[in-house]
Amino acid sequence: MFVDQVKIYVKGGDGGNGMVAFRREKYVPMGGPAGGDGGRGGDVIFEVDEGLRTLMDFRYKRHFKANRGENGMSKGKHGRGAEDLVVKVPPGTVVIDDDTKQVIADLTRHGERAVIAKGGRGGRGNIRFATPANPAPEIAENGEPGQERYIVLELKLLADVGLVGFPSVGKSTLLSVVSSARPKIAEYHFTTLVPNLGMVETDDGRSFVMADLPGLIEGAHEGVGLGHQFLRHIERTRVIVHVIDMAAVEGRDPYGDYLTINEELKAYNLHLTERPQIIVANKMDMPGAEENLAHFKEQIGSGTPIFPISALTRKGLRDLLFAIADLLDKTPAFSLYMDEEMGAGSSRVVYKHEKEKADFTITRDPDGSFVIHGEKVEKLFKMTNFNHDESVRRFARQLRGMGIDDALRERGAKNGDTVRLLDYEFEFVD
Repeated sequence: MFVDQVKIYVKGGDGGNGMVAFRREKYVPMGGPAGGDGGRGGDVIFEVDEGLRTLMDFRYKRHFKANRGENGMSKGKHGRGAEDLVVKVPPGTVVIDDDTKQVIADLTRHGERAVIAKGGRGGRGNIRFATPANPAPEIAENGEPGQERYIVLELKLLADVGLVGFPSVGKSTLLSVVSSARPKIAEYHFTTLVPNLGMVETDDGRSFVMADLPGLIEGAHEGVGLGHQFLRHIERTRVIVHVIDMAAVEGRDPYGDYLTINEELKAYNLHLTERPQIIVANKMDMPGAEENLAHFKEQIGSGTPIFPISALTRKGLRDLLFAIADLLDKTPAFSLYMDEEMGAGSSRVVYKHEKEKADFTITRDPDGSFVIHGEKVEKLFKMTNFNHDESVRRFARQLRGMGIDDALRERGAKNGDTVRLLDYEFEFVD
């Protein structure tokens, strides 16, 4: 089964907890704090493996979680950091954050890596909190939570040339005769259910990768037919080869087919109109093809080159392959994303205005209790070790420093009111 889009969950490893400990050796008077730091959590890293061709493995395993770091130990020993979790993906994989829809990584080269979810840092042990004013602190941090997110993986094939056209115009036949690829060929629509790749070599030694995609029909960009599922694979191609049934075997107008397919490509992604396109008039061995080609040339104009071929009899293929190779030689790779185009090799800088996020927000539940939300305060809470009174007092000071106490008073909080943070409840003390 060919799988080219899947949604998965990734989480970096949590950091190890810091430790509260003291030196108690017999001949070490006033030994002082000796709690070590926790180790860092492992990252979730995606790495390109050129041996993979599909995202099939992610259909069966959708959760990837790195290991947490080791906890700190006594005698000032730090916990060991966890190993990173390396996940193999096929070349051409685009990683998109499911919440923000931003592209995290575009992985194309073998061995290329990207950190998708960072592991948390280890919590500090009480050895880190010793000061002249407090030489024996009972304070230690829990490990920082690892980054977690839902992501969408999209596979966009790494092909130089993409064959497009209506079903049954001869795309699979063309690929089978110019390469060693063996796609299924039959006389019915949508014989091609998945993209097929083939390596093509010209007589002068040049080579390129050609992709045969399932046929497009009118409305494909809106999800009609099979081709819409695979339109994304056209985005990486440098040259589009538009195959047209010039014999009009199924009674359609060749020029109408040409306009319809181009409208579908434009509606799916306007940038596809920038790709150079070669028009291939196929099935020239069939009756009526010559007359249709002459009429097609009148409609499209004399400035557009058209290559009449017969994929079945292999007539005209040599000139077509040379023309494709020549066009590839002078056509640069197209960037999939505008940000990359402006960032790579460019002196321009893009400034984006992003509204500053508040450290916290306060809402009210129907029962009258106050609920505190906010990434920063929730992270602070998770990293606080509530087993020690000093750590609890430190957390209270941090909340006060963030202005949460004053904000609660402004919202009408009084002594004894319930304050919720995540799944925990506190009592407000004024």
